[in-house]
Amino acid sequence: MRLKNDDKITEILRKIAPGTPIRDGLENILKARTGALLLFTDNEEYIKQIVDGGFYINEDYTSAKLYELAKMDGAIVLSGDMKRIICANAQLIPSSEITTVETGTRHRTAERTAKQTGELVISISQRRNIITIFIDSERYILEDTEVVLNKANQAIQTLEKYKKVFDSKLNILNEYEFNDIVTLENVLSVIQRAEMVMQIVNEIERQIAELGDDGRLVDMQLEQLIGGIEKEEELIIKDYSIVEEKSSEKILQEIADLSYEELLNEQNIAKILGYDIFSDFDEAYVYTRGYRILSKIPRMPNSIVENLVQGFKSFQHIIDASIEDLDNVEGIGEVRARNIKTSLKRMQEQFVFDNIIN
Repeated sequence: MRLKNDDKITEILRKIAPGTPIRDGLENILKARTGALLLFTDNEEYIKQIVDGGFYINEDYTSAKLYELAKMDGAIVLSGDMKRIICANAQLIPSSEITTVETGTRHRTAERTAKQTGELVISISQRRNIITIFIDSERYILEDTEVVLNKANQAIQTLEKYKKVFDSKLNILNEYEFNDIVTLENVLSVIQRAEMVMQIVNEIERQIAELGDDGRLVDMQLEQLIGGIEKEEELIIKDYSIVEEKSSEKILQEIADLSYEELLNEQNIAKILGYDIFSDFDEAYVYTRGYRILSKIPRMPNSIVENLVQGFKSFQHIIDASIEDLDNVEGIGEVRARNIKTSLKRMQEQFVFDNIIN
């Protein structure tokens, strides 16, 4: 699954999920209310610049060792893979010129260290009894498993509603492509809805990561819900983008990087796809190349799809082509040509039926 630029936190949550050795150590410290400041790095230069004092350990990590070392006031430095304890009872001295919004000394130090090094820093508050993750300019507070699970279940319900809207928009696009009456509004609305779904998916992915083994059921629900929506969106972009110098994957990532507010404005999506700004996108007619629909034909290699699109230039020309015309395309024999015609006819009938019942 593609990740947005701020999803370093999600990767960290997977590494410190409930049941992992490092999480056991963090939970023990939390329960003992001793507090702790942990820096995870393999960069010796950062250690020389920021870490002062303490004593060198360089031993394999265990949750028991971390718990005992946290009883001292100083910071603990661990390896980036979380498998070794480098030193303990040290003082972290990041630049005081780095801005911080934190109030407590431990959290202020953690935020400045994370910003200065880009490394993972975890602060466990003795007074507030919370675990806070810092990396680069990102900050995340770990929550109780039950709270996270409730949020994940609520998000799944929201996702179901958004997915239904996406499916409805996609059904319309499916039928319109066969009838050659697609407008830019149809295309933009499907992409917009797909991205709204994916933004919720990103939130649920983070919650699943934080839940660890407890998130398996939510993960199964998520996989069942989103199906092949990412591939569907990428092929829509491949069908309609008019930016020749960018791949569909690159364009998809640019759209994924839009904020929710930017996504609400369809003009932002149109611009990324290479279109001018129209006063009414519903009056701007566009045509599909056919990659997405053709990829739905059973046993249809990507190379054959590419040959068809390059040979006929538009999906409508492929629909109108005779069996003999299709047979002339490289890699397509008479049997496959008949299969293409039959499959496209069945799909068109199915798409019309889907829109009638919906």
